[in-house]
Amino acid sequence: MTESIQYVINLLSGGIIMKKNITMKDIAKRLNVSNVTVSKALNNKEGVSEELRNKIVALAEEMGYRYNTMAKGMKEGYSYNIGVLIAERFIGEHQSFYLNFFQHISKALEAYQYYGILQIVSETDEKQGGLPRVYYENKIDGFIVLGQISKSYCEKIKSVNMPMIFLDFYDDSTDVDYVIMDNFYASYEITNYLMRCGHKKIAFVGNVYATSSIQDRFLGYYKSLLENGSKLKEEYIINDRDEQGRLINLEIPKEFPTAFVCNCDQVAYNLIQALNEKGYNIPDDCSVVGFDNDIYAIISHPKLTTIQVDIENMARTVARLIVKKVKNPDRKYGRILVNGKIVHRDSVKVINKE
Repeated sequence: MTESIQYVINLLSGGIIMKKNITMKDIAKRLNVSNVTVSKALNNKEGVSEELRNKIVALAEEMGYRYNTMAKGMKEGYSYNIGVLIAERFIGEHQSFYLNFFQHISKALEAYQYYGILQIVSETDEKQGGLPRVYYENKIDGFIVLGQISKSYCEKIKSVNMPMIFLDFYDDSTDVDYVIMDNFYASYEITNYLMRCGHKKIAFVGNVYATSSIQDRFLGYYKSLLENGSKLKEEYIINDRDEQGRLINLEIPKEFPTAFVCNCDQVAYNLIQALNEKGYNIPDDCSVVGFDNDIYAIISHPKLTTIQVDIENMARTVARLIVKKVKNPDRKYGRILVNGKIVHRDSVKVINKE
């Protein structure tokens, strides 16, 4: 009986054709390596190069290999879940950056047969130190804290003595590992770009007390001013959010800048809206740059020149490191920097190119 006839018979009889279960042996045969090598790679153990491990993981996904994580977890004592904590203020109606970030983290964790469990930290829990429900229910092997969270909550979460990594922010602790964007250099670079386009009167838009990321972006902007002989004017530091992290109306300086460096694309988008309402045209009357390269950079009119944050690289890095820390909690990585790059679009005007 041919395969096509058998297929029709199964289809007509309501039968289901089951795909052959993929084993480690199948993967090993395709790559001409041993079963032991495949096992080490899929279990994130030593003895396999990073390049080969990535090939094995990619092929396993392509072939449809699936772990029985429940049985594996019961045998080894792991849940194969990672809790991803995000402060409630970063999950507003119009804020998509961290939700997008979480999706990349979840995908990166799947390469290690782990699942990401999103846990929103409410304002009340952040103030009172309420730990996530997934911790009390023993559903996770470690934490990824995504985005700035209060210092008191940082201390509380560190006290649980569980493997964790802070992502996209850092504080003065030396006993925690961080994966962060190189905000300082990226902001320094994009401000230098504005300088090369002839802009000398450049404002910064962002609450420098809000997050470590905004602080570093401000310091990169400030370093560019210093090196290019431009004075820092207090009125050119424009607040964009309140103490709870909620965005506020932007106040335009009386001495109008020729360019604005915004701490994120959403703020840049809001700034352009505010400037348009006052009759200013971008980039003819002034230039605006953002940071993140998220959806706001695309829907803005004109489209934003901005910094591309390498979310995929950051997600892969934090996934790899947290899984290693679960297996070896004493392992330390310190502060890992991930580079960004300028994405040139339509929001910058050259007024006197150097």
